[in-house]
Amino acid sequence: MNLTLKDIQAAKKRITPYIIETPILTSSLLNEWLGHIIYFKAENFQKIGAFKARGGVNTLAWLLENGRKPNHIVANSSGNHAQAVAYAARQFNIPATIFMAAYSSKVKVQATKDYGAEVVLSETRDITDARVAEAAKQEGTYWIPPFNHEQVICGQGTAAYEALSELGHIDAVFTPCGGGGLTSGSLIATRGLTPQAKMFGVEPLNANDAAESLRKGSIQRLPGVPDTMADGAMTMAVGDITFEYLKQLDGFYEIEEEYLVYWTQWLTHLLKCRIEPTCAMPMEAIRRWLQTQKSKQKVLMVISGGNVDQPTTQKIWKKDYLTQKPKLFL
Repeated sequence: MNLTLKDIQAAKKRITPYIIETPILTSSLLNEWLGHIIYFKAENFQKIGAFKARGGVNTLAWLLENGRKPNHIVANSSGNHAQAVAYAARQFNIPATIFMAAYSSKVKVQATKDYGAEVVLSETRDITDARVAEAAKQEGTYWIPPFNHEQVICGQGTAAYEALSELGHIDAVFTPCGGGGLTSGSLIATRGLTPQAKMFGVEPLNANDAAESLRKGSIQRLPGVPDTMADGAMTMAVGDITFEYLKQLDGFYEIEEEYLVYWTQWLTHLLKCRIEPTCAMPMEAIRRWLQTQKSKQKVLMVISGGNVDQPTTQKIWKKDYLTQKPKLFL
């Protein structure tokens, strides 16, 4: 099935009673320093603190709409998708079990439990994935994967859809990319609403399975748990569904860890809100893209979430980057 703008619009209608239409932020200082206009769709203010609520709710609402209410929901996630499915299951009063790797953020693990889901921790992401696949075989159980599902993609695409509907003309859209659900959904929304706009995906250089997959023309899997502060982009491999959409992007960026920290600090400071390193990452890609532009550009960036635990916070602020003011050419 080739998803279209109508699928994103249907998802938007389904999820409206359960999610927040998040604000669009901008920084006059940042715009002045870079010489361009950058808009931020602030999904850190979303239910569960991340865009993932959209995909989780849409998938369950779609199942109910089609008379397929499950007895039990299972999911696998490093964090935000876990909370999203737990939140969605609670809205529709369906028991949920979430399988998570033991290295997942403690804040995200606890939040998932607080939404009423049972959490099963495993030593590695591969074990987690194997356990959820086994659990999904039980009769009456439905598995909501973190990205490789058409209704998850449609739900995630509603964030960009909302922003583009409000802003009108935009020259480029940037999203962080883990498994590719947000990037795929944003691509569909962008192509449908503002077809002239460029669409870019961004991932950590230390967890660049998507970029490697695009270079080699087939899905590449990371050999082990990546060493990155972008825990929302630690996916071992993209999915067969999302990969087909990633191939349609106008470009893809790989960002070094230092820039993740730099922009997490600066966006936290400029926008006055809590931001995960994963979703600060596209700002460096935006800066690099803007260096190549001859005229003033309007750019949309999706801030995917704001769930940061104490150990990560300490790492982010270990070195002070606020003494180095953002500029187009650092």
